[in-house]
Order: sequence, then structure tokens, then C-alpha cells
Amino acid sequence: MQGLIKRLGLRTDPYIFFISAIFTALFVLALVIAPEEIGNAFAVGRAWIVSRLGWFFILGVNVWLGFLIWAAMSRHGHIRLGPRDCRPDYSSLSWFTMLFAGGIGTVLMFWGVAEPISHFSNPPLPGVAPHSEEAARDAMSIAIYHLGLHTWTIFALPGLAFAYFINRYDLPVRVSSVFYPLLRERIYGPWGKAIDIVSILGTLFGVAVSLGLGSSQIAAGLSALFGWDAGVPLKVAILAVLTGVAVISIVAGLDKGVKLLSNINIGMAVGLMVFVLVTGSTLFLLRGMVETLGLYLSNLPRLAFWNDMLANTNPDNGDWGWQGSWTVFYWAWTVTWSPFIGLFVARISRGRTIREFVFGVLMAPSLFTLVWFSIFGWQAMEIDGLGVAARAALGDQAGALSAAVSESVPLAMFAFFENFPFATFVQGIAVLVVAIFFATSSDSASLVVDMLCTGSSKPGPVQQRVFWGVSEGLVAAMLLILAGDLGLTALQQVITVVGLPIFCLVFMMIPSLIRGFRNEDIDHITIGKRPGLREF
Repeated sequence: MQGLIKRLGLRTDPYIFFISAIFTALFVLALVIAPEEIGNAFAVGRAWIVSRLGWFFILGVNVWLGFLIWAAMSRHGHIRLGPRDCRPDYSSLSWFTMLFAGGIGTVLMFWGVAEPISHFSNPPLPGVAPHSEEAARDAMSIAIYHLGLHTWTIFALPGLAFAYFINRYDLPVRVSSVFYPLLRERIYGPWGKAIDIVSILGTLFGVAVSLGLGSSQIAAGLSALFGWDAGVPLKVAILAVLTGVAVISIVAGLDKGVKLLSNINIGMAVGLMVFVLVTGSTLFLLRGMVETLGLYLSNLPRLAFWNDMLANTNPDNGDWGWQGSWTVFYWAWTVTWSPFIGLFVARISRGRTIREFVFGVLMAPSLFTLVWFSIFGWQAMEIDGLGVAARAALGDQAGALSAAVSESVPLAMFAFFENFPFATFVQGIAVLVVAIFFATSSDSASLVVDMLCTGSSKPGPVQQRVFWGVSEGLVAAMLLILAGDLGLTALQQVITVVGLPIFCLVFMMIPSLIRGFRNEDIDHITIGKRPGLREF
């Protein structure tokens, strides 16, 4: 097999690369041959997971958050994520800026309006009237719960594990390296390769789902701008074009250009947020930011452990319950991204202490998410008719945004911008922002997946990264075709099933990190170069 690797001009672990590639190809082929059967299998799998293991996802993320806080506050918080005498590669300002950049993406663009409006018009908590002030408060608390501290907990735990074992112990850039204290030299054998293959496939599917959602939102934007049919053909065409852009970027090696484009795109996204703040109900939104922080902190304990245990649901008949459709889906989806985002966070955090890492990664993006949702969410609910008096004053226009979101979640952001000056121009900017996030995410994900195959932070040959870029596009396209009229529901089914094994892997990072911490000589943490692996 090594001979084949050389003939193909590759630089990778042949077993990890080829087995991952074969499984990806087989999945795409199966979707072509038997899409209905595959769809039914994922539906059954999701029903089983939601009905029996939903509590596991919800409890698990809380356990991870508790562990991270313990690690930061304990005597291990002084440990540096790198050789013992190293210092951070980036200044605090640059580091926070990059974490801030990681907190923006297609996810916030997709859900910034859609999630608060969904909970506002269909309150998940019992006894709350739709479109009421109580529904608005709950909607904001739930939206930030889903995309704030707990989401970044899912990224921070594998990020900490990567940073600790790869930066500090100089192990290969692979998920299996995190389990060295538990497996020791077996990370280089079948057990380690199995972990890496599962991680690569999970990351590939997680990125593919995000690309599917991104192309759906771009299609909705083009429909709003030009009246095009936002059906599957347009979504697949958008996917093909932007995957092609990502592949061209990979081939051309436009690293500096992509970084510049990403920074410009972040600026455009922040510009959209400031535009809404300035042209919308500015004072109302500023007051909303302050109040939202209090709402989030006061409701967090209840929401974090809420299982919806008294709901009379039947997943076997397609009734997933609120938690199955929202929280469990979010955690399963987010955890498939955790190797991708975790590795990025680990790379930029070399030299930071565990305490700096945990509080920086958890707090900086979460605070930005709170500001984002405070502006888009409160403004959207005010437009839709917040309270009885406001709805009476709006007349027939009351609930128009809720109706648009109910009809098409990807359309939410564009229907929202119809209520602002220069609506067509702003909608066009929003389409551009999502498209650039799409292309740069695909490019970056291809690089990360390739790194997980090679075990090196150095980029592999171009053809390897091109393969993964094309594979992400193909899987995303097939998932869109599989989704058909089901749309988001079908994507939820796939990612819930794929997310379970990744979730279990991330859970096992906790005992591995604890054993790693025990190997440290805390009294001499600033002396020497690298700790050894022999004491695990």
C-alpha cells in the first residue's frame, strides 16, 4: 500500500486515507442506488437515538462544561499548552480576534433570525402564549443557550485535548493522539486508526450538512432577489459552483488570499449587524443586550438540564419532540465540527495556559453570539409584533415574519431585511457573506481533514486536499438530494446518527486529559522543555 501512495504522489497514512475514502465513496454510491432506503435507515436511527439517548447528549455537554471549569480553576490551570518554556504565539488581542472570527459563520447567519422567531411564534415551554413578552424572553434565552456557552464547550473540550497532547507532547495531529494516556502506543495501531477514521467521517458529514444549509440559504436569498425557484436543482448548482471555487483556492494555494477574504467577510458580517443596530430600533436593541445577558444567566440552569421528559412524543411516528428537533440536533451537529474547530483553536492557542484557554474560548465567542442574537432576534420579534398592543397596531402585517420562517427557515434572514432601507442591496450583501463563508469553510475543512489523515500540521499534496474538497461537495449534494422536500428534517436525521459516535469519543477525552494532568510536575511547570510520555 505504501507503493501505491508513492505512485499517486500522496503523503498520508494509507490505511486512514483509503479506508476513509472508501467509506465516503460507498456512502455516495448508496445514496445514488437506494436513496429511499438510506433515508429510512437514518430516520430509524434518529428515532432510536432521540427516544433513548437524548438525555445523554444534554447531560453530556453539561458534564463537559463542568470539567472545563474545573480544569481551569484547579492547580492544573497553570499548565502551558506547549513546551514548558514556551509563550503564546499571538498577542491577546490577536488571539481574541481569531476566536471572535471563529464565532461567526453560516450558523449565525442561518439561525440569527430563524431561531428566535421560531421559539417566539411556537414557544417550547408549557403555558407560554405565542408572540407574548414571555415567549420573546424565552426565545432569546433558548437561542443563546443553543449557540453560546454550550456550543463553545463542545469546541473547547477537543480543542483543549488537541492543544495539550499535540502542542505539549508533540504527538501527531490526529484525534487518536488525544487518547495516548489510555491507549499508549496502540494509537499507532488498529485502535488509533479506527478512531481517526470515525473522526474524519464525522467531520466530513458535519461539514457537508453545514454546506447543505449554506447552499439552502443562498438559494433562498437568490429567490428573494431574482424570484428563482429555490428548489433542489438550484441548491445543488450553488453547491457545485462554490465547491469549485474552494477547489480552485486549494489548487492555487491562495492561503493569504483566503485569510484576507475571510477577514473582509467577517467585517461584512459585523457591518450587517451594525447596520441593523443603527437603522433599527437602536435604543430598544441596546437595552435588549443588557437585559438578554440577565435572561440568559438566570434561565441557563433550567435550560441546560431541561429534557422535556413530560412531553408525550413518539419518535417512531416522526414526532421527535422539541428537544429531539432542536437541542439534540444542535449538539450532534456541533460535535461533528469539533475536530475541525478544535484543531483550529488548538493551533492558535499554543503557549496559552489551560486557564487562559478555557475562559478565552468559552467567553469571547459566547459574548459575541449574545450580541448578535440580541440585535437580530429582538429586532425580528419587534417587526413580527411583540405583545398584544404591537400586534394590534401592525394589523395584517403582524406575524408576517413568523409566517415566512414557518414556510422556509433559510428565507428568514432575507425576509427580515425586507423591513430595512436599501433592502435589495443588503440582501445581496447577505448572500455574498454566506457564499464566502461557504467557500472558505470548505477550503479550511479540506485542509483539516487532510491533516487528520497525514498527522502533520503541514499541508499535504494538493491532490489530497482536492479529493477531500470534492468529497465534501459530493456528500453535501447527495444529502440535499436525499433531503428533497423534507429539507432540514432529513439533514437532522443524518447528523444525529453520525454525531453519536463522535460524541462518545469526545466524552472519552475527559479521562484521557485527567491522566495527562496527573503526569505533570506542577511544582516545576515552568522548568524544562517537554514533559515525557513514559509516566502515563
